[in-house]
Amino acid sequence: MVRFSFKHLAISWVLALSLAVSPAFARFSPEPVHEQALLDVFTALQQNHYSGKQMDLALSSDVYDRYLKDLDPARLYFYAADIQEFEPLRPVLGLQLMQGDSQSGFDIYNRFQKRNLERLEYLLTLLRDEAFQFDFEADEFMESDRSEAPWVQTAEEMDRLWHQRLKSAMISLKLADKSEEEAREILIKRYENQKSRLEQTNNEDVFERYTNALAHEFDPHSQYLSPRNQENFQINMSLSLEGIGAVLQVEDEYTKIVRLVPAGPADKSGQLRPSDLIVGVGQGEEGALEDVVGWRLDEVVNLIRGPQSSVVRLQIIPADSIDRSARRIVTIVRDKVRLEEQAAQKRIIDTERNGQPYRLGVIEIPAFYIDFAGLQAGDPEYKSTTRDVERLISQLKEQNIDGLIVDLRNNGGGSLREANELTGLFISRGPTVQIRDASGRVDILGDFDPKIAWNGPLLVMVNRLSASASEIFAGAIQDYNRGIVVGGRTFGKGTVQTLLPLDHGQLKLTHAKFYRISGESTQHKGVVPHIVFPTLMDEQEIGESALEGALPWDQVHPVRHGRFPSLTPFIDELMTQHQARIQSNPDFRFMQQQVERSREQRDQTLLPLSIQRVKEQRDELESWQIQAENERRMAKGEPPIRALSELEELLPKDNQGRTINPEAESILMESAEILVDFINLNLAHTALTPAANQ
Repeated sequence: MVRFSFKHLAISWVLALSLAVSPAFARFSPEPVHEQALLDVFTALQQNHYSGKQMDLALSSDVYDRYLKDLDPARLYFYAADIQEFEPLRPVLGLQLMQGDSQSGFDIYNRFQKRNLERLEYLLTLLRDEAFQFDFEADEFMESDRSEAPWVQTAEEMDRLWHQRLKSAMISLKLADKSEEEAREILIKRYENQKSRLEQTNNEDVFERYTNALAHEFDPHSQYLSPRNQENFQINMSLSLEGIGAVLQVEDEYTKIVRLVPAGPADKSGQLRPSDLIVGVGQGEEGALEDVVGWRLDEVVNLIRGPQSSVVRLQIIPADSIDRSARRIVTIVRDKVRLEEQAAQKRIIDTERNGQPYRLGVIEIPAFYIDFAGLQAGDPEYKSTTRDVERLISQLKEQNIDGLIVDLRNNGGGSLREANELTGLFISRGPTVQIRDASGRVDILGDFDPKIAWNGPLLVMVNRLSASASEIFAGAIQDYNRGIVVGGRTFGKGTVQTLLPLDHGQLKLTHAKFYRISGESTQHKGVVPHIVFPTLMDEQEIGESALEGALPWDQVHPVRHGRFPSLTPFIDELMTQHQARIQSNPDFRFMQQQVERSREQRDQTLLPLSIQRVKEQRDELESWQIQAENERRMAKGEPPIRALSELEELLPKDNQGRTINPEAESILMESAEILVDFINLNLAHTALTPAANQ
């Protein structure tokens, strides 16, 4: 490993001095408290982070690159000359960080602030110039992905790129039924707001951003929180109280939906999904929509939150849109996410195979929850996932089910204790998960209660949004050969975080990793089902592997454990029967069409800047979606639609008011068919039969 030398130290002093005096726009500078705060963060990361990373020339270089990418991911602010001036800092930033010196980070940010304000002034000048006219007919294109583009050399080239962005924004608004005058007014207000917010930036904001370039280089879940953001931590991470129940993040200029909180208002609406972009927020049924493009995340959160039972309207760009002109208004009633609404629920699926009836139980688990307050108070009726599921299994057994489906789709995790105890409902006793800390010590959690709630045929459903505790449970079921796992590859969140209080702010730090009893980590790779279903969730956009700098997959020693009879003899036959069924299944054919279309759209990085071409693309996509939808509906004996907006009223709702997604329901029904296949194959090969539960 290459370490620093005193020569590097001398160079760092010179560079810190030269960069500190060279920018003409040096508004921000470190405060006295920042030196010790940075030392505390640096020390905590090096001593306690799971990765064991130590500062060297390579890490110094990586922090430098990450900071520039965080500030200017599309390479639309800094010039090549700026980067050339910054470049000597690459090998010495690390040594400065070790000394608690954040001056270089502030110097770079000062230049960024200057360039940012220059761009906003350029846009506002064009928009305010009534003599300036946009050519919406020119047959030109804009590159949407500039993450690897060369840094801009000249002011003329920079102006051209920003003119393209402005023209694209104008086209989006014009296609959203705004006149050119209205579009100009909206954009002037948008950029004036962005300029005002930029000018409200303070030293604490800059310090937090620079320090997080260091923290995120250890892994994306490690994060420094300034004192202000420490207080707002829960709000920034999840709008679960008097909000909409969604986890949000900023991507480019947009607020992006990362995950919906189970049983929250957004989830119940059935109109939002991960990767949707929020571009406007309106209060009440008729309040004006506030343009939130370019807003800070905490400001968008504050606008979305409000009194319980009040209405908020979101203007979104749907995740599957190929152009940014597509808009949809979603109306949501603000509410709290109640524990009872996140509780496990059961249902019965009655099906038939060759004249033989089968009754299958389904238990949907939205989250791994436990009422710790009730547990600590000794309340004999305290709620927990395991207690609720055990009760539901008992009720389903009374209804003479032949097999059980545990539905963990969209379950983002929760209590590790509950994942461990839930696994225990399906095995007699044994280990369930391993936890390795930064020192290399491995702790093993397990079930030591021989009681089994269900020992019959079992199937577990997962998807890309099944994370953390869900992955521990699904992985254990696979490792014990206890049941079939179907669906999509899971999220891949196999790390454990802790909050370390600092004298100035706090640090969220990754200090451990989860490992399956097979020795394999759930980190990065997630759990791969026995049978994989098509999904519109792009693994390049959603999941741990989509996060830059995510800790890698690895292994520890496996733990000795018992196993149920091998599933290997059944998997090929189950897959064959599954493939034969879905060839004629209208919903699965529809999903496969959507997956292929989505893959084609992801490859399109050149966006047209001709209003006619954009309109043609949008109309072609909508026409294709209507045609694909009607092919499915007609195959199912349902009447065709003329517009996609008709679907909102046609789709049924569940008992919580959530729209029932036809693809999600079809996946559940196909999972039931797979479980019936498994039951029949089991009858022929093992003694694991439904009769064992009578």
